[in-house]
Amino acid sequence: MVEKNREIKLTNRDNGTVGYTIPDLNLHRTFSGGETKTITFEELEKLAWVKGGLNLLKDYLIIQDKEAAEELLGNVEPEYYYTKDTVRTLLTEGTLEQLQDTLDFAPKGVIDLVKEEAVELPVNNVAMRDEILKKTNFNVDKAVEMKKAALEDEPVEETTSKRRATPVTTKTTETGRKAKPIIITK
Repeated sequence: MVEKNREIKLTNRDNGTVGYTIPDLNLHRTFSGGETKTITFEELEKLAWVKGGLNLLKDYLIIQDKEAAEELLGNVEPEYYYTKDTVRTLLTEGTLEQLQDTLDFAPKGVIDLVKEEAVELPVNNVAMRDEILKKTNFNVDKAVEMKKAALEDEPVEETTSKRRATPVTTKTTETGRKAKPIIITK
């Protein structure tokens, strides 16, 4: 049994902001992407009782204390602790079997990271791309194509050059022409 006043680190695994409100404690807490905060086990426990709180703890926040995580969430798979860096390593150095286990046992937040990072890197292993499509119905190939197309559509910022000298001018005729026009007769 974890003591209520035990301090526990809680990390937002998502890139976006995650927040929660615990009315019993008159508390509202917000986590930026990747941010870690130290809170008490009592707060974690009360968060688990709030509607949607357990889902936040399972999918988007990482309880950095194994004993506390198991008390609140039950049996916790190793993939629960995966971060963005772990997912990047999985996709670049891991095996297909490790990816399959991740897609089978990881919480939703980790699977979202797998999809994001597969496009961001992008993952070059075709078998891994196929596995992600098979397990999540997310097409990495299409997402990479769309990302490339979006980057190509962005306007290229023009650089402005400053003149270093006066432009060369030529003498012109009275009409303002530099040369007589060519006249074609039939």
